Amino acid sequence: MLSSPRPGASRPALSPELREVYAALLERAPENRIEPDLSRITRVMELMGDPQRAYRSIRIAGTNGKTTTARILERILREAGLRTGRTTSPHLHSPVERIAIDGVPIDEEGFLQAYRDVEPFAAIVDAESEAAGGVPLTYFEYLTAMSFQAFASAPVDIAVVETGLGGTWDATGVAAPDVTVVTPISMDHQDYLGDTIAQIAGEKAGILTAEATAVIASQPYEDAADVLRQRITELGAEAAVEDQQIGVLARTPGVGGQMLTLQGIAGRYEEVFLSLLGEHQARNALLAVAAAEALLGDGGTVLDGEMLGAALASITSPGRAEVVRQSPTILLDAAHNPAGAMALVGTVRENFRFTRTVGLVGILQEKDAEDILSVLEPLLDHVVITQSSSPRAIPTDVLADLARDVFEDEDRVLEQGSLPDAIQVAVDLSETEGDQFGGVVVAGSVTLAAEVRDLLGVPRED
Repeated sequence: MLSSPRPGASRPALSPELREVYAALLERAPENRIEPDLSRITRVMELMGDPQRAYRSIRIAGTNGKTTTARILERILREAGLRTGRTTSPHLHSPVERIAIDGVPIDEEGFLQAYRDVEPFAAIVDAESEAAGGVPLTYFEYLTAMSFQAFASAPVDIAVVETGLGGTWDATGVAAPDVTVVTPISMDHQDYLGDTIAQIAGEKAGILTAEATAVIASQPYEDAADVLRQRITELGAEAAVEDQQIGVLARTPGVGGQMLTLQGIAGRYEEVFLSLLGEHQARNALLAVAAAEALLGDGGTVLDGEMLGAALASITSPGRAEVVRQSPTILLDAAHNPAGAMALVGTVRENFRFTRTVGLVGILQEKDAEDILSVLEPLLDHVVITQSSSPRAIPTDVLADLARDVFEDEDRVLEQGSLPDAIQVAVDLSETEGDQFGGVVVAGSVTLAAEVRDLLGVPRED
């Protein structure tokens, strides 16, 4: 059996006022729905005095790696002595995580104050939009306005801003970034971004501007690379592209992380330790280093080695290739699309020598469940299919039927709709016949990762 704290361990609840405010935000539009129009967010920011112009900013887009890249970059900038704001999405446990000052999520009162600060201006914009036959501010637009206002109130020196969905029409586009970062692009959110890699890349490329230095990840699809290259050329923007101007020169996996040698825009950084697992995290760190160089010294000044080492050695990224328990090892990752699942598989194979690997998988309805399961299948001896509490979760029985088709062996697929029970089933399977080196890999959605963290009593970010 799992040792205490066991599934079901109590967690701090949101205050009644925060629950009420968050419910009001959710009533505006679900997070996975966008309205391709910047007029509402532009108008509300204008009424508020454009707080997003009170500080410098870096904007990050891409399919995978945005949140971790943002966290690494923000940590480097803090170590360099800047006061930082960071906005990321989605959140793991509480909406307050989306707005961080100096690396720490704002408290509930800070979140509520940001909501109140935006409220009268949102009412004006809602009325104007509805009078013109439009829609009110969406959930993400309102949260974006809250973030920019909270940063101005702090005040911060620099905001590290993760796009929500796409780039061209994303609400974060009201910022005028000094640096832009594009992480690897793959298929995701096709309903909104397009049915081809080129179309999706075109939307992501919307964050690029002539005034901002662009830091571009190596792209898994040449169509994406072509679109980004053409856009940079059209803009005449300065760019640092992975495997051209910048790169991961060497990488040695180790206990609790990996040792890296990185070529940045301005200099080479030898033998720096990154406290995250996986090749993809090394690449995320490279993007963050290059973006920091571009911001702090216009790409011409080498970062202080001691400062960089301290920053990279102290990085955490909850819910991303995160070991949350030992004996047996439980590794969880938000991996909610095929590219994320591929990165997770590579990380497990590189860093763990499980004699038995059991998956615990739950996926949301708008995701490509069949492809995610197909990527995970070669890694897993068994899979326990479950679901999170999200109303968008694929029902356990439906996902289990799909998994049986993918795994082509009914004995390898188990289903358990109760998440606490599913965790226990996966742990028991990993320890079958006294196996002491089995492991459990949790994957499929951010909500699943968050709920497993809670049920296992993993501390939340302060």
